Amino acid sequence: MRICNAMRIASLFAGIGGICLGFRQAGFQIVWANEIDHAACKTYRNNFGDDYIVEGDIRNINPNSLPNFDVLAAGFPCQPFSIAGKQQGFRDERGNLFFEISRIVDVKRPKIIFLENVKNLLEHDDGKTFLVIYNSLAQFGYCVKYKIMNALHYGNIPQNRERIFIVAFLDWEQCQRFEFPQEIPLTRTWFDIIDRGVKHDQSYYYNGTVFEPILQQAMNDRDCIYKFTDTNVRKGRKGICPTLTANMGTYPNRVPIIKDNFGIRKLTPRECLMLQGFPESFALPNAVPIKELYKQAGNTVCVPVVQRIAEAIREQCSLQ
Repeated sequence: MRICNAMRIASLFAGIGGICLGFRQAGFQIVWANEIDHAACKTYRNNFGDDYIVEGDIRNINPNSLPNFDVLAAGFPCQPFSIAGKQQGFRDERGNLFFEISRIVDVKRPKIIFLENVKNLLEHDDGKTFLVIYNSLAQFGYCVKYKIMNALHYGNIPQNRERIFIVAFLDWEQCQRFEFPQEIPLTRTWFDIIDRGVKHDQSYYYNGTVFEPILQQAMNDRDCIYKFTDTNVRKGRKGICPTLTANMGTYPNRVPIIKDNFGIRKLTPRECLMLQGFPESFALPNAVPIKELYKQAGNTVCVPVVQRIAEAIREQCSLQ
């Protein structure tokens, strides 16, 4: 049996490194990563070092400049395909960034491709968008599998977060054997992860603000997380965090709200990352503004789900 602990991964649209972290936890070696967002690169460097992160526009990257690698991973921009956005798809400049993945695959031909995006990618434009993505991988000889997975059911993370994961293999036998992880029981609630007995900076609290009376009336269950919408205050499922979104950084009232022992407050960026499965040891740079930290937390992936998929990939690569 050939052990693939040393399988090498290159990460596009790396963000703060959620996918990198999941693969590293599964025994893969990160050899190259790219991200355009300066604040995200600061957080990435703070946790992974500066050895392989390349900051800049992927469209300016020469594929021949990349080191050799086995797995190409990409959480490519999801806003063009998200129900929460305008759903412009490939008509959105960010949507066209998917073709940068194809450009690199055409030159490097990695053994495996791992992609992550919003659930709606599968249905966007009556399925035509997904078909373009599927065919762009198939044209290079890849066998493609995909699955929609919720962090609730596949990561033991109490956040309602559905995402599509796409895994493509050059080796068709490996692809035929590969299976996405099975569901696992959810054994935790958000208040198993977040300590309501810890008092945070007053800036997180709605106490004494014009919103406090509205929230006091709406928040009738201490075990639920709430969110402002365009029209009201929405109650989440008991013990479950609603989907964390990147617009938390743009609109502060989109940050989920809880009742702790000291009042009504927003989740902190640290707590948001914990609800994405990041360890408490993951460092948040003081130099990064809080609005950017919220954006990063909403833009990243649920790490335990990625780790389980990476372990399933590794299992197939370890077989002769």
